[in-house]
Amino acid sequence: QVQLVESGGGYVPPGGSLRLSCAASGFTFSMYNMRWYRQVPGQERELVAFVGSSNYSTYYTNSVKGRFTIFRDNTKEMVYLQMNNLKPEDTAMYFCKANRDQEIYWGQGTQVTVSS
Repeated sequence: QVQLVESGGGYVPPGGSLRLSCAASGFTFSMYNMRWYRQVPGQERELVAFVGSSNYSTYYTNSVKGRFTIFRDNTKEMVYLQMNNLKPEDTAMYFCKANRDQEIYWGQGTQVTVSS
């Protein structure tokens, strides 16, 4: 069965770092685009970062540029989000998403809380 399982979230003070992981299984990971989203309760889910399936092109929302890095390891079927210099406004549930054409899979989410 298809699974995307996020991990690595936690509680961190402002300026701290976390690395989120997303473990994929049940599909041909290397053929899928991967994205990280985040969502605050009561708000729309926001695209944070993207990495392509073929040329490994990346995209970041402006608020995280220079602080976050998305990267993937197709051998391990993992995608990561390295988050540095975290800010309180980064607090959210972070979700991993895979897509290939109209096939879309979501992970369950991992909570990131940035607070003193």
